[in-house]
This record gives sequence, structure tokens and C-alpha cells, in this order.
Amino acid sequence: MPTKNNNPIHLWAEDDRPREKLLLKGKGTLSNAELIAILIGSGNRDESAVQLAQRMLDAVQNNLIEFSKLTVEELSRYKGMGNAKSISVIAALELGKRRVSEKVLKQNKISSSRDVYDLFLAELTDLYYEQFFILLLDRANKVIRKINISQGGVSGTVADPKKIFKTALDYNTSSIILAHNHPSNNLKPSPADIQLTKKLSAAGKVLEIPVLDHLIVGSENYFSFADEGLI
Repeated sequence: MPTKNNNPIHLWAEDDRPREKLLLKGKGTLSNAELIAILIGSGNRDESAVQLAQRMLDAVQNNLIEFSKLTVEELSRYKGMGNAKSISVIAALELGKRRVSEKVLKQNKISSSRDVYDLFLAELTDLYYEQFFILLLDRANKVIRKINISQGGVSGTVADPKKIFKTALDYNTSSIILAHNHPSNNLKPSPADIQLTKKLSAAGKVLEIPVLDHLIVGSENYFSFADEGLI
């Protein structure tokens, strides 16, 4: 007798179909594979959408952070995916990251290093190369703008102090926060990171645009120079 898992979703009991399960029991009851199955809609001749989704998750040890790093090309290699389904999955994951950033902007003020990390979650995680951003703040620590200063390779990027402070002056900034990612997820600051932070902090004091913090961003956590007493 065929089991539920060997049958197409439309033949499952209503409780077991991802869409129907969401309607009947709520979104929190669905597994990651079931949520992805809703996005991709269908599987292939050998697998249901849920089975296909679970197989893709198994390939990254069921880690959604690693799953979100997969490209359209990598997802499309799975039988039954293709570009359209892969794009839908990537778009949904990106919206999830941006939602976190929007929450920080809605509170309208930076009050902790965690706020900064959440704000840069979409831009600085799941990357294979370094990017360097500055966050411009007014006198009340409200966000004026976040600006990408540079991007580089796997091992580093260049942050030009002249460009950073010219940008800050152009926007009449009261203070700035620095942020860049480490694609390796090793959050320990390099000697170059420490030297640059000291250089920019000193320049900020002269120009009366203090550097409040410098964050090194990883996929799951961050390092704050201010929290560690290094700025």
C-alpha cells in the first residue's frame, strides 16, 4: 500500500498538505521544508515538493543560513526546480532578511550594536566577498542613510577615509558607524581592521563626526569594536 510520502500532495490528507496545513493550523506549524514546498509548488516525477525541498535542505545540513547562500544556478541543478522556482525561493529569503532591517528603521533610532547588525543583515550576510558600508546618523542617532563605500574580494576591501568623511559631510552627518563583512565568518578583527578603525576614529574626532562603532558582520553573529572597548 503506498504511503503518504510516496503520493502527490493533492492525494495527501488535507492536514498533510503544506498550503492546507498553513490554513488549518497556522504558519508556525510548518517545517522549513513545507514552507519551501509552498514556494516551489511542485516537485518532480520522483519526489513531492516537500521531499524535494527536504533534499535541498539536507544538502546544507538543514541550515537556512547556508541555504540562503545558494544561487539560482545551484538551486536549478535540482530536478524539478528550474530558474523560476529558484528565483521565487531566493526572493522569499531576501524578503525575510529585509524585514529585519525594516524593523530597525521603524524604531527610528540606533540604540545598540544589535540594531546595526539587524540593519545590515540583508546587505552584509550570505556573501562570498567583502563589502564596506557606513551608517550616517543625526544628533538623535536616527538613521540618515546607509551607504556602500566599497566592495572587494574574498580577503578584503578598501575603505578610503577621504571618501567616507566627504560623504558624511555631504549629508550633514553628526556621527557614523562602520560595518563590513567577513565572508569566512571569522569575526576576529584583523590587524588591518584595527588599524583602519583607529585611523577613522582619529579623523572623526578632528572633524567632530565621531565614529561610534565598527561592526564585523557574519552570517549568524557580529563583532562590535564599541562593545569590546576598542573604539
